[in-house]
Amino acid sequence: MDAWENFVAACLQCRKCPLCETRKNVVIGRGTNLKAPLMFIGEGPGEQEDIEGSAFVGRAGKLLDLALEALMFRPDQYYIANIVKCRPPGNRIPTEDEAQACLPWLRFQVKYIRPSIIVCLGSTAAKYIIDRNFRITQERGIWIEKPGFFSILPTYHPSAVLRDPGKKMDFFMDLRQVRSRMQDNGIW
Repeated sequence: MDAWENFVAACLQCRKCPLCETRKNVVIGRGTNLKAPLMFIGEGPGEQEDIEGSAFVGRAGKLLDLALEALMFRPDQYYIANIVKCRPPGNRIPTEDEAQACLPWLRFQVKYIRPSIIVCLGSTAAKYIIDRNFRITQERGIWIEKPGFFSILPTYHPSAVLRDPGKKMDFFMDLRQVRSRMQDNGIW
């Protein structure tokens, strides 16, 4: 088995936090290209993701897919993952202990995929990827550079856009920035 297959096997057996007790499926991610130049990171699986075992397949995922299709992103250009791999009951925000237990899995994914750009979808992702004090409403849409590694762009989580349609244009414009950055960097 290669490193990715070992990683998947280990995730499927994970018992590092109580979320393993209530999950239907471990949700490792979604993507056709394990060397995609772009990686989206969300908070955690919702009900539909838990049922299907794939990331961003519920209502929020459908909105993300629509936005990406509108901007002509190809599925092989991105990979989608989450801070936690198991659904928190009631779709609540993962606890600090749950997130810390799962972050080594996400770090492996980032190291294996080696994206040029990471998009943090929502405040939970931004807090664990960028800074604990991150405020999505005030700091979204601003690039953060990690020279030699990747560029990060935080934006709203698609579920926040579904709850507040006033965020739709900002969300779309943030994704447009990602497309422009990819084009400018020759990874489009």
